Amino acid sequence: MTPYREVHQSRTHEPTPYEIKLARTLEEVFTHVGHELADVIAGLNARQVTAPDGEPWTEQSFRDEMHRLGA
Repeated sequence: MTPYREVHQSRTHEPTPYEIKLARTLEEVFTHVGHELADVIAGLNARQVTAPDGEPWTEQSFRDEMHRLGA
C-alpha cells in the first residue's frame, strides 16, 4: 500500500526549518486566535514570526508567501 502523502502531495523536498516554524505557528494561531486573514497576520506578528524578508507580515506578504509555498 502506498502512503497517502506520496500520492497526494506534490512536495519536492522536506520542509525547511522556516517552513516548519511557520506551520507550527499557524496551527497555534488558528487554534487560539482565529482563521480570518487579519487574525492570522496579527497572530504571526504577535509571536514575532516574520515574513521571509524579515519584516512584519502584511496581508499581501502572507498571500505571496502562501502562493510561493503552494498553499
